[in-house]
Formats: sequence, structure tokens, C-alpha cells
Amino acid sequence: MFDEDPKAKPARTLEEMSIEELGYQIETLKEKIKLCEAEIAKKKQVKDAADAIFG
Repeated sequence: MFDEDPKAKPARTLEEMSIEELGYQIETLKEKIKLCEAEIAKKKQVKDAADAIFG
């Protein structure tokens, strides 16, 4: 009936976060960046292989 997750916390601004929370947020984002970079590398390999075959 409702799309909202009742356990989800409302978004907080950076000003509302503690130093520890900001540090955790930074580490979380760094991990997400690494995952994105790895996915980009995989997709480039697939594209390069396709380009080599199909030109």
C-alpha cells in the first residue's frame, strides 16, 4: 500500500552528521567508487573484445 520503508531513516544533511558519521559516509562512498570503477573496467573489456571482433 505504501512505498516507503518504515525502517528507513530520513535523509540527513552533512551538517547534521557527527564526525564519525561523516567518516563512515566517506568510507562507504569510497567502496562504492571502487565497485563502480571495477564494473567500468569489466564493461570496457567486453566492449574492446566486441570492437576487436566486429570492428
